[in-house]
Amino acid sequence: MRLTFLGTGSAMPTGTRMQSGYLLQSGDNRLLVDCGSGVLHALARTEAGYEGVDTVLLSHHHLDHVSDLDVLMKARWLAGETDLTVAGPPGTSQLVHDLLSVHDYMEDRLDLTLRDLDEGPFDLAGFDGAAFETRHSMQCFAYRLAVGDGPTITLGGDSEAFTDLVEFADGSAVLVHDCSFPDDVDVSNHPTPMALGQALTEADAEVGRVYLTHLYPHTEGRHEEMLDSLGEHYDGDVRFADDGVTITVGAR
Repeated sequence: MRLTFLGTGSAMPTGTRMQSGYLLQSGDNRLLVDCGSGVLHALARTEAGYEGVDTVLLSHHHLDHVSDLDVLMKARWLAGETDLTVAGPPGTSQLVHDLLSVHDYMEDRLDLTLRDLDEGPFDLAGFDGAAFETRHSMQCFAYRLAVGDGPTITLGGDSEAFTDLVEFADGSAVLVHDCSFPDDVDVSNHPTPMALGQALTEADAEVGRVYLTHLYPHTEGRHEEMLDSLGEHYDGDVRFADDGVTITVGAR
């Protein structure tokens, strides 16, 4: 399975990181997770392109995770690709209907399939998935995703760090986790490196490589400091995610 980081930034643009978006590919299976500002341009740079991705999975409905969704819908329509599935937490169907009501000329242009998910297992675009609610300022899901007996990738969504979320990722070859701010920022709904390191250590779970994402401008120039802080509590493989990077995930 391949994971491409389309956007590793946050609601405050840095000029170098797009907002949240990830592309998962396994054979002919393709899934776009989140669709924040700039993700459509990043997707256009991939081999799949926006024409080749007909399923979107949303972690939650904050603007920096959905703001390119209506742009994606129009781009696919203009390209003659009118099928699109959009899934996510409860309220996702209404979100899409509301977007189309604002841009009413787009209504009935696409053959849409809309799915409101609950916590627990689901199947989507050839992927076997499971959803787990995080600790955020609105309902947000983390997702475990795999194809058959292949490796598992867990995308943690936006969340404070807590052991239950890490344990949800148990056995994952990759865990992509929010680490929005350095330790000296007083923040809720997102973790700092120290809090994340503690959760990773205290959880009864084994995960492979951890990628840090959802990076606010406050983190710029402080990555080594943040890794050192996290490493005081957790000795696993932890790296910062960067836009445009594709990793291939093999079986553990």
